[in-house]
Amino acid sequence: MAELPFVQSKLPEVGTTIFTVMSQLAIEHNAVNLGQGFPDFPMPDELCRLVDDAMQKGFNQYTHMAGYPLLRERLAEKAAFLYGANINPDTEITVTPGGTYAIYTSLTGVLQPGDEVIVFEPAYDSYIPNIEVNGAVAVRIALEFPSYRIPWDKVKKAITARTRMIMINTPHNPTGMVLQEEDIEQLRLVVNGTNILILSDEVYEHLIYDNIPHRSMLRYPDLMQRAFVCSSFGKTYHCTGWKLGCCIAPAALMKEFRKIHQFNCFSCDTPKQVAVAEYLANRDAYLSLSAFLQQKRDYFRERMRATPFQCIPSSGSYFECYSYGHFSEEKDTDFATRLTKEYGITAIPVSAFYKNGEDNKVLRFCFAKKETTLEKAVEKLRNIA
Repeated sequence: MAELPFVQSKLPEVGTTIFTVMSQLAIEHNAVNLGQGFPDFPMPDELCRLVDDAMQKGFNQYTHMAGYPLLRERLAEKAAFLYGANINPDTEITVTPGGTYAIYTSLTGVLQPGDEVIVFEPAYDSYIPNIEVNGAVAVRIALEFPSYRIPWDKVKKAITARTRMIMINTPHNPTGMVLQEEDIEQLRLVVNGTNILILSDEVYEHLIYDNIPHRSMLRYPDLMQRAFVCSSFGKTYHCTGWKLGCCIAPAALMKEFRKIHQFNCFSCDTPKQVAVAEYLANRDAYLSLSAFLQQKRDYFRERMRATPFQCIPSSGSYFECYSYGHFSEEKDTDFATRLTKEYGITAIPVSAFYKNGEDNKVLRFCFAKKETTLEKAVEKLRNIA
């Protein structure tokens, strides 16, 4: 057999994501999967019908590289309605195949080898590989445990002449932390008078609870002028498998974004874009999401009181974290594996969101499920020993 050619990996330390690993384990052991972040309830019937209508009406070919024009117009209108933002749909919005793609393309459009990007851990697992594949350096700062607040004193000390970007995620995955107004003021102090950019991952923008406002970068013109804001229709409309999202950024930044985008996917699924454009006219469809998901969070949280786990309260996203260190010293990866194999319930070990595997004995549970699913999961968790 001929010797295979040598390939030097661009990401030698990267393996299969924890979400794939745990979901596969859940399948093998027929476990209730509260690990990966997707709903097990249906997406809106109306949105499904609109996709079918779009296909029947012939919207089945390529649309504009930046996205279906009406969809971009509706997104600009929505940004003005929610945040008072003045967004040009022609030059400042691009529709993408998912929020993760929008994050990758934002980074790839502006990072140069040796640039430094401040990342807060626990961090969504695509961030650091996306930085490193571009030859840049992830400067990791741990959020304060167990509040998961940003330690701004450490941020200020981490700034160097090579700092190119700060990555923000609100509501935060995996913890459900959300930015407060004091965070905005501290962020202003850090970036004012610099060339530092902001990447704001806001895919859970409509899943925020307890009457807390979503502090999008779109609210703040001084921050928006240096920001990429990445969003997801899949998270908003319970259709994560659609892989459809968008990025909003000032024209100069979006120009660089589109240089990468046009030679990668070029354009996204046309009938789904047509459908979402129509569906966005129904503001209640996204305005009602907070109450809908908060009810599920509260349902799960109340029932978890009957288990030995301790809640680390979430204010947004699909997720809530629970600690177990007061009754077990097991590594969170081992504990999560044992839960799946022995008790039939799957969660995500939060150490997977730290590059160094920091283990605070915390698991992340997804509560974006039917109540029967949550009830079944908690019934199993009551028996943990």
